[in-house]
Amino acid sequence: MMFRFKATLAAVLFSAVPMALAQDAATDVKKGADATGHETKVVAKDTAKGTEKAADKTGHATKVAAKDTAKGTEKVADKTGHETKVVAKDTAKGTEKVAKKTGSAVKTGAKDTGHEMKKIGGGDKPADKPADTTKPQ
Repeated sequence: MMFRFKATLAAVLFSAVPMALAQDAATDVKKGADATGHETKVVAKDTAKGTEKAADKTGHATKVAAKDTAKGTEKVADKTGHETKVVAKDTAKGTEKVAKKTGSAVKTGAKDTGHEMKKIGGGDKPADKPADTTKPQ
């Protein structure tokens, strides 16, 4: 009986060693998984912070660029408006001068024509009158 007891005890001990080793391996795997999970979490947080910083910088740069573009557009619009106003004034002045010269020339021409007509038509000369085509000759 003693032999059976020793054999059983030896069998139990031999079977306990793999279970103990398996438990130790399971603990190691669990620790490794926990460490990997923790490192993954830390890296994810760092990545998120870096992404957030990059997004903030990009957003800021975009905002600055938009403001600069708006200022540039406003300056160009102001300059264009000013130049348009100057050109319109110059055109109006030029038109006014031309109108005055044209009116003066028409007036002078009319006076000259009237003067020439007076010179020619002092009396009722038959040569000055148009021929009457209704009378038979």
